[in-house]
Amino acid sequence: MKIVRFDELKAVPWKNGLGITREIAVEPPGASMDDFLWRVSIADVDTASPFSRFPGIDRTIVLLQGDGFTMTLDGEREHALTTPFKPFAFPGEAQVEVTLAGGATRDFNLMVRRGAVQGRIDVVHGPGHVEAHDVALLHLARGTALFGDIACATGDSVIGAPSVELDDGAVALLVRIVQARD
Repeated sequence: MKIVRFDELKAVPWKNGLGITREIAVEPPGASMDDFLWRVSIADVDTASPFSRFPGIDRTIVLLQGDGFTMTLDGEREHALTTPFKPFAFPGEAQVEVTLAGGATRDFNLMVRRGAVQGRIDVVHGPGHVEAHDVALLHLARGTALFGDIACATGDSVIGAPSVELDDGAVALLVRIVQARD
């Protein structure tokens, strides 16, 4: 089990240089943007900048903080990412333009290499015990929780946690990764 504290994450520019992201985990470790199997990060969106494009990647995004934004995909389809903790999946090669609903937002991102692995994000609300044996990563999106005897707070993530006790009002994002099926 490895705990990744939000305040220890390094802010780096987006692939297109128009925003910042904080990488939580990447598989395999040390993989670049061109050869990862899956990647989890937190991005800050404070302007109406287009998203970076990732051909061959399936993406899932979850609003964590702020009023959110409306995504326009390939100039045709719109999706309002304005409800916190509600995952939205889309293809990484899509051209995504953003219109902010208010001020700056923060979102959680899962990216998986299409054809190699599949991923999904399940949302769990506390209080309660969560068995996480088949979870690649658990992100505490809101509130507090105990991983064994280790306390975690909003923004912290745990890799390889077998179980967690979510406190009242806590929200956890469970990232599940499986090999792609032919």
